[in-house]
Amino acid sequence: MSSSSNRQFQTPRGTRDLLPEEYAIHRHILSHAREQARLAGFGFIEPPTFEYADLFARGVGEGTDIVEKEMYIFEDRGGDRLALRPEGTASVCRAYLQHGMANLSQPVKLAYHLPIFRYERPQAGRFRQHTQFGVEAIGVRDAALDAEVIDLGWRIAQSLGLTDLKILLNSIGDVEDRRAYVPLLQKHFEPHLDLIAPDDQARWGRAPMRLLDSKDERTKPYQIGAPVIAQHLRPESAAYYDSVKSHLEALGIPYEERPSLVRGLDYYTHTVFEIVPAHADGSQVTVLAGGRYDGLIEQIGGPPTPGIGFGMGIERMAHHLREQGLAPEEPVTTAVLIATLGEGADIMATKIAGDLRRRGIAATLAFGGRSLKAQLRQANRSGARFAVIAGARDLAEQRVTIRDLQTAEQRQVPLDQTVGELANLSYTQSQD
Repeated sequence: MSSSSNRQFQTPRGTRDLLPEEYAIHRHILSHAREQARLAGFGFIEPPTFEYADLFARGVGEGTDIVEKEMYIFEDRGGDRLALRPEGTASVCRAYLQHGMANLSQPVKLAYHLPIFRYERPQAGRFRQHTQFGVEAIGVRDAALDAEVIDLGWRIAQSLGLTDLKILLNSIGDVEDRRAYVPLLQKHFEPHLDLIAPDDQARWGRAPMRLLDSKDERTKPYQIGAPVIAQHLRPESAAYYDSVKSHLEALGIPYEERPSLVRGLDYYTHTVFEIVPAHADGSQVTVLAGGRYDGLIEQIGGPPTPGIGFGMGIERMAHHLREQGLAPEEPVTTAVLIATLGEGADIMATKIAGDLRRRGIAATLAFGGRSLKAQLRQANRSGARFAVIAGARDLAEQRVTIRDLQTAEQRQVPLDQTVGELANLSYTQSQD
């Protein structure tokens, strides 16, 4: 037998198992995000896990890190070139086109939470498979809508208790604005090309704006003094940016203009934003980020259609909540544990557990035929509030014992009143 047959499998690098205590944090975050999205009028969508690879190449951009370095691409048995989803926006925009959503009332507001796949270096709060909550508002170009989407992200973070935050805001204009601005930016960096990071040298020709938010220490010194795009916007683009800021001020949302903020995907136009901890500095601190993408749907084969959205990494958000002591307590998975003693008691215990669950009360059995003492230890470890002790002799007399595991008080009740009594006790406990 080869040694490989005895291999102990583990999760692939950059992935992990979402264990119950971590799942509870994810569910907590998604509950708040879904509720805030609902209040803002967003419906929910779930596109497939894989798409044609060209969708992301055309939408996200051939020269982006995602397309060049990070996509999981494969050929299926029919010869189609497919890719696991590396981000959500292109898929949602494809769905908007495919299902004729342009015929609906605009904007079409869609929210989602999806697994995202990127072959990148694993880091705090970021994995090669991670979960993203996102929203897209498609079909209308209006500064008020930009502010509404930013406000939604802000409210999600605040509803989770993250108050020490700030919004970074910028406008990167549109194609016409950048046509005039990019040569100025290239001229600024050109004398330093041999000194900046190799990846940024490659970006200088195809995506020079990415040099502005490079985190590489070799490039950072030459970002100083770079021309600011906000100072080179055409009047109509500058007026749109001013209107976005006015709407944010009307909502009472603080923001900080960040001229170097450009985001990493080719489809962004005009408004871009990030929500980050107020005093954090570094590349791995973003809580939530997004922007306007008025050219994306046209890039993937549709008519010119404006849109704006954001993405929020659930793992990154969970990391921030834990760091600030805001993660929810691990939920109790059962309210009642039923312990048995003696032959035949297990049958009645199964019936009691089933009746309790039908009444909406979480109940579990102490399996394994262990001693009563061991079963009660399990009850305490489970976090259950009550234990039902069903002994063979008690059941012969049509009664059970209910023990309050917090106070150690216990009393006997008729068997046919057990479920009703526990329902009343559970209700009383929930009101305390």
